[in-house]
Amino acid sequence: MAQFGTLIWTITIILVLESIGSCIACGRAEYRIGDDCCLMCWPGYCVHSHCTKFTSIPVCMLCIDSTFLDEPSGKTTCNNCTTCDPGLGLMVKQPCTPSSDTVCGTLEGFYCLDPTKDGCRAAQRHSSCKPGQYISHTGTTSTDTMCSDCTGDTYSDGSFTSCQPHTEFKL
Repeated sequence: MAQFGTLIWTITIILVLESIGSCIACGRAEYRIGDDCCLMCWPGYCVHSHCTKFTSIPVCMLCIDSTFLDEPSGKTTCNNCTTCDPGLGLMVKQPCTPSSDTVCGTLEGFYCLDPTKDGCRAAQRHSSCKPGQYISHTGTTSTDTMCSDCTGDTYSDGSFTSCQPHTEFKL
């Protein structure tokens, strides 16, 4: 009976040690696949086949066909590149590469509503001033046009950057 207790104790220790071994974290430049730690693929590459017990190096393949990965990873697919939709006031500022996503900018006459680190995700057309208003601040790629009302004996058709005096006719 004592041998049975020792056997149980030994099996328990082995199971604990195995679970500790599988809980050991992989390094910063590695990812876990099962009980193995594989080196991550470089930016611009995804994993084609994972590493094995015999090698810690996976087979990596280049991101193609409008896809990218911008950081080292153990991903098996690349991310789809962002599309800059002209219908939403966006244009390509920097094209997508295997290691970087597309950077969108704003079309002429639009300003960015949702800026990113390098570009813009959503844009809107600049406001138009109405007759009786002048453009007090011209819109930029990051700000909307600001309009102000004309006062006194002045006017604007909405396209002027200042109000103009009315012409007086003397009879």
